[in-house]
Amino acid sequence: MPASLVLAPSPDPRVFLAPDGTRLVPPSGWVCLPPGDATFTRRVKGAGPSWAVVEKRGRKVFSKGLWAPAECVAQVRAALEAERATDAYARKRQSDGVRRARVQAVYVATFEAEVETFLGFSPEWRPLGTALARKVAAHATPVGSGTVARTKRIPVAERAEAAVIAWMRHQTTAYDRLTIARVAGERRAVRRELARISRAVLDRHRSDVPHEIRTCPLCEAIVSSVSRDAGTRGTP
Repeated sequence: MPASLVLAPSPDPRVFLAPDGTRLVPPSGWVCLPPGDATFTRRVKGAGPSWAVVEKRGRKVFSKGLWAPAECVAQVRAALEAERATDAYARKRQSDGVRRARVQAVYVATFEAEVETFLGFSPEWRPLGTALARKVAAHATPVGSGTVARTKRIPVAERAEAAVIAWMRHQTTAYDRLTIARVAGERRAVRRELARISRAVLDRHRSDVPHEIRTCPLCEAIVSSVSRDAGTRGTP
């Protein structure tokens, strides 16, 4: 048996599918290590044979746990718990947390600036663009959010553009209330059309020609969002 296999789940929670379609059952004495602790999982993988169970949904892959001998899991757990109980580990965790917070703060600022550059609002509408950039960055950049802002597959400028369009899709259109037919490509087509509309709305703010704020979905969304935030901050 290979040291490590990558399998897919099946309707039976204790039966898994190999890449060639073979149905496999974990050997006697094996247990499932749930996902969530990357260090623990990595060390169990390196300590002996294991089965990684993953589910693919579109382009995303979700871990369903790691199966490995119970004795191996117990040994790795004991060693890891002892390591994590030391003062040195606590200091390293604190240092890593400070470093991650610093990196995140820099990325948020960079992303917000990229959003504002993409918007390119005229001087008349620049305050609105600044507010929108702040809103989009706050929504899209948190670690673990799973948004386009967290991917590294495309340049940050493209991430900023995609994040703006996604924010507007949910905040300035009826997308969340639409009933979309379960037909291949239909949701993608709806998103393309809403993106076209959102880009047209953005274009209205790239010149100094004034328009009625109450008839602009973007202006209304920003004003409403700022008001909600102010109300939240004022709540005891």
